Amino acid sequence: MKRQRIDALALDSYQRAVRVMLANHLVTRVYPDRIALPLIRRWATELREDMAELFGYRVEITETTARLYPVHDRLEDARPARSVNDRVFDRRRYAYLSLALAALGRAGDQITLSELAEHVADYASRIDGLELSTERAADRDAFVDAVGWLGARGALTLADGDAGGWASDPDAGEALYDIDRPVVFALFRPPRALQHLHSVRGLLAEDTEVAADIARRVRRALVERPVVYLADLTPAERALLGQERLIGEVEYCTGLRAERRAEGVALIDTSGRLSDTRFPGTGTLAQVGLLLIGEIADAVLDLDNPLPHRPLPDLHPAEELLDQLDTAIPEAGVFVPLADETPDPATDSDDEFAEEPDTYPFLDDAWVRTTVTALTDRYGATFAAQWQADAAGLTAEVLALLTKLRLIRPVEDGLLVLPALARYRGAVVTVRVRKTEELFVTAADVGTGVGGS
Repeated sequence: MKRQRIDALALDSYQRAVRVMLANHLVTRVYPDRIALPLIRRWATELREDMAELFGYRVEITETTARLYPVHDRLEDARPARSVNDRVFDRRRYAYLSLALAALGRAGDQITLSELAEHVADYASRIDGLELSTERAADRDAFVDAVGWLGARGALTLADGDAGGWASDPDAGEALYDIDRPVVFALFRPPRALQHLHSVRGLLAEDTEVAADIARRVRRALVERPVVYLADLTPAERALLGQERLIGEVEYCTGLRAERRAEGVALIDTSGRLSDTRFPGTGTLAQVGLLLIGEIADAVLDLDNPLPHRPLPDLHPAEELLDQLDTAIPEAGVFVPLADETPDPATDSDDEFAEEPDTYPFLDDAWVRTTVTALTDRYGATFAAQWQADAAGLTAEVLALLTKLRLIRPVEDGLLVLPALARYRGAVVTVRVRKTEELFVTAADVGTGVGGS
């Protein structure tokens, strides 16, 4: 990257553009906000060149859209699509979203919600196990979530009516949308024809030993993962991660700062424009997560009661996800003669010279349940109402958050404590407890909660 091209006074603007592009992949006139696209267009030339050189990404920028086409080295299930109400997409919502994009690609400049639903229902009827019935409220809600996702990104703009009214009663409600065709076309453009694949692995980057490709893989890991552990990398990648020059290039490009430890490297995003999850943060899940981290750290450091250690499971979570996705590929729609042979992951390892695997502290499910229940009993009055009586649901969501942040690794009968969790072991948690004289106050005066720093 030619650093001298960017004036020091404009460097912050450039770095903001990089973070927005890396965080969103698609930028339109309304998404993620109205100031993002002008910022991206200002740095169009630099973004195209630097994204390609540093990460191997392709960037296409037009008057109405900016699209980053990433290169995936592995799949991650920690960043699901979410509805405008922050509802995580399930398989049905993903299916409706894909079919809605297919229908919009053949539509004109406008479409009603009921017309779009008819097209999606027709497509869905041709797929075993999938259906969209406008008579079922659950189907309508899932479909409206998919449409809302498209609307948030500017592919659809509400011209008249109300999608919520249609979801409540499709016979009484209706909505009319304007279609932004450039956004629709930019949203779905896979690197290969999907019918030519018989494994999801065909969508991933080729694992080459070319020095430039290895460096790009390491840079991609730094900006895509919360933590890059040395244990996850090949020997060649580990050597590059230890180079100040490579990390410095990513720091300069993104404006983030690398935190180095013996176990790996993490980029710290104080701007909040690259990370999709801020931690520590507000909200019950983040607050309970911080409390649970403190308990886990105390257990790990308790020399009188040492924890057992275990290695990570043989199968990486990404491999598990790939295998799960492969089972869902409809065999009838795949052009087998055109498909590439999928390498056997087992052949990539050399068992004869395998190193002794690292081990990590292990905590069983009973300990986790008991600890979260104790935290709920102690601090539950400060939690959101939905979690105060749902310790099991709270435990599941908090563990999912810590897993996403790569602080723990769930296993069949408990969890493994990963090294990055130690970063928060010194966090100070304060809880504001209302005094007796504060029990009768106006709503504007109430403010309780758990905070972390």
